[in-house]
Amino acid sequence: MSISIHAPYEVPGTEAILTEEALAFLEELHTRFAGTRNELLEDRRTAQAAAASSGTVDFPAETAQVRDSDWSVAEHPAALQDRRVEITGPAAPAKMAINALNSGAKVWLACLEDALAPNWFNVIDAQRNLAGAASGTLEFTSPEGKQYRLREDVETPTVVVRPRGWHLPEKHLQLDGTPTIGALVDFGLHFFHNAKTLTEQGRGPFYYLPKLEHYKEARLWDEVFSFAEEKLGIPHGTVRATVLIETLPAAFHMEEILYELRDHASGLNAGRWDYLFSLIKYFRASGEQFVLPDRAQVSMTQPFMRSYTELLVKTCHKRGAFAMGGMAAFIPNRREPEVTAQAIEKVRDDKSREAADGFDGSWVAHPDLVELCREEFDAVLKNKPNQLGRQREDVDVSSADLLDVAAAEGDVTEAGVRMNLYVAVYYTAIWLSGNGAVAIHNLMEDAATAEISRSQVWQQIHNGTVTADTGVKVTAELVSRLLDEEIERLRGEIEDAETFSKFFEPAAGIVRALVLDEEYIDFLTLPAYELMP
Repeated sequence: MSISIHAPYEVPGTEAILTEEALAFLEELHTRFAGTRNELLEDRRTAQAAAASSGTVDFPAETAQVRDSDWSVAEHPAALQDRRVEITGPAAPAKMAINALNSGAKVWLACLEDALAPNWFNVIDAQRNLAGAASGTLEFTSPEGKQYRLREDVETPTVVVRPRGWHLPEKHLQLDGTPTIGALVDFGLHFFHNAKTLTEQGRGPFYYLPKLEHYKEARLWDEVFSFAEEKLGIPHGTVRATVLIETLPAAFHMEEILYELRDHASGLNAGRWDYLFSLIKYFRASGEQFVLPDRAQVSMTQPFMRSYTELLVKTCHKRGAFAMGGMAAFIPNRREPEVTAQAIEKVRDDKSREAADGFDGSWVAHPDLVELCREEFDAVLKNKPNQLGRQREDVDVSSADLLDVAAAEGDVTEAGVRMNLYVAVYYTAIWLSGNGAVAIHNLMEDAATAEISRSQVWQQIHNGTVTADTGVKVTAELVSRLLDEEIERLRGEIEDAETFSKFFEPAAGIVRALVLDEEYIDFLTLPAYELMP
């Protein structure tokens, strides 16, 4: 066998996950599909360079027939007919997985991507937890003796697994000396161990697909699904996938993405934070007209974001697919009732708007928000499981509408630059420590937050942006000074000096390089991953 395991330490239960048969399945996935994946990643670089040069993106001319012809995705299984509230969170540790499964949500997005730091323990533990979820046997006892088990008095959510994006490697498993592909490892291990069980239950296997940038990347996933189904004797079309439209180019390929996956497609999701990150990345050096206001000011009511979400709903329902709303990242804090009350109202307004716009459901990051989200969708759905019948023929979105960043209201401020640097360092440090989802100032943050934060600062430097609150031009020198000050602020907040030295200092070094280097690095997680055990 060509796949070798490079385990930095022992993880309990590894032998049940990395069986000889499972590794052979992973090897066959890589032999068949790795070459195409590598070509598609190279195509991304070419497309981004062309967009940066022209300052625009458009709907692909070669697929006009797909957009103009009459077709729909396959009929949906019963387990995915009602998705009005979905809770998101990492598939490890077991405690968080159990809390999600006990939340009362209709769906649990079990994340192996932005909300899961891919150290060796988490890679294996997540697969163990997903197997326990599929069999109904998942349980956990804390070091203090507290027991966590799946409740029998609430409906267990349908599990939809989010593997890593096409761009991320898995260095702990190598094929002929080369790191394997994180997406194929995550999907392959989950599918191999759970597909038959989930098929018998009528509850999967189902997946969320992140970071796609082209319909050809969806075609590759469709080929992976079809091969895996045939290999394990699973009926064709059993796998269902919801695609996160969280990159700018994917917004111009929505119909084509559904078409390529039509036998396996479930819907599309408005991955709002990664979408902003992608927009910044795509046009980072294309002029001041693409510089966004401070991150906190870029709400879903900004015109270019409204265009994106309304086009998503129209596209999905035109093709019989579900339209899933974005994340409510707020974390209720009982110690701050006034702040919590104000934030709850903002979350309620957000979910109310999505339900009114025609979305079939939406995301929350905390169990305490499940009921709020359900209430807002119940008010619109009544007795219906979804809004597939609402076609939104009133929506007419052009490429110019999607790219009208210049019309966004708000300012770039020095306070915003500081907050971006603070959050980027804080999150990266926590990620290096092995936690991919962390509460920062009452918001549940994942990798997308850090990506937006550091990308905005890089873009502001390279466009000579002037801050509205201080009237100072954003330069490398200014950012270096502000970063030093934010690092010292964090040093004062982190009580354990060893933790700061082990995780925050290397995180600060990564962020410093990302915001100050002349060359833009596509993903923060790539250099950070090199430091992860």
